[in-house]
Order: sequence, then structure tokens, then C-alpha cells
Amino acid sequence: MRHGAPATPGLLLGRTDAPATADGIAACHAAAATIGGRVIVASDLIRARDCAPRAPRIDPRWRELDFGDWDGRSPAAIPPDRLSLFYDDPDTHAPPNGETWSALTARIAAALDDCAPDTLVVTHGGAIRAALAVTCGFGTRQVWAFHLPYAAILSLRCWLGGGTGIRGQIIGLRT
Repeated sequence: MRHGAPATPGLLLGRTDAPATADGIAACHAAAATIGGRVIVASDLIRARDCAPRAPRIDPRWRELDFGDWDGRSPAAIPPDRLSLFYDDPDTHAPPNGETWSALTARIAAALDDCAPDTLVVTHGGAIRAALAVTCGFGTRQVWAFHLPYAAILSLRCWLGGGTGIRGQIIGLRT
């Protein structure tokens, strides 16, 4: 599940620990009530942690991509050519002093390895996109195409890929 709407919308909130709005938290709790989840895991950032329907196990590997020098800034404040290069190739053109896409996907792959069946993870848009890349093999252009509004729930069925890591399939996306 993606966390609820942040109190400071429209910014690149990677490691910035901005809270979610009360309405955003309520939307996540309502969405989570429709699916359950025996185990609840959340990013350690407050906007995800507070959106968990009950006390979660905190796992910092589920954090958002670190936007480095861009963190907390509006995309409009980033030179358009730099932002475009980042979206085209976030490994080669990571934000200055930020995290590469491959570092994010490696972190998410390790977190997925530790997920038990029937786990609800409350996390961030970038982490969800990284999970799609890891499990379904989507490229970066494909994962940016997914519309993941706040409080959206993406259901994945995952399995070991016979020496190729975790594999998966999308079984639902509710927004």
C-alpha cells in the first residue's frame, strides 16, 4: 500500500520525514480494512508508519528513493533536463548525492525476500515501483507508467524464481 497524502504535497519526498494528512491516514486505514494482512510492515518514515492499520514491524528498506540534493524540493525547482534524464535512466542520472535505481531495487529485493505470505507493506511510490521491477521484470519506463495514488493497494503474488530471484505477478491494483 502506498502511504496517505503527505502534508506537503507536490514535493520530492525521499528521505524527508514529512507526515501524512489525517485524511490520508484515514484513507489508508479504510483501504487496509478491505484486505487484511496477517503481518504489517512499514517504512520507518512517518508518512508510511502512521498509515499502517495497526502496529507495524518497521523496516527501513521500504523507504522511498533517496533524492539527495533534490529531497524536499518541488520538481519545478529541478532543471527540466536533469529531471528528464533521471526519469529516462535513474541509474546513470541519479539525483546529486542521491540513490541510484539499482541501489533502490537491491534494497527492495532484500526486503521482499523477508516478506511472509499475507504481508501488507505500507511504503512509498518509488519502493512500489522498485518491487514491480524486481518481481515482474518491468523496466524503468514501464514502472513510471503505473498510476499509484496515495492509499493505493497493489497486490503481488511472489515466488522464488528458480535461481533468478523473486518473481511475481500483479493480481490487483486498487486506487
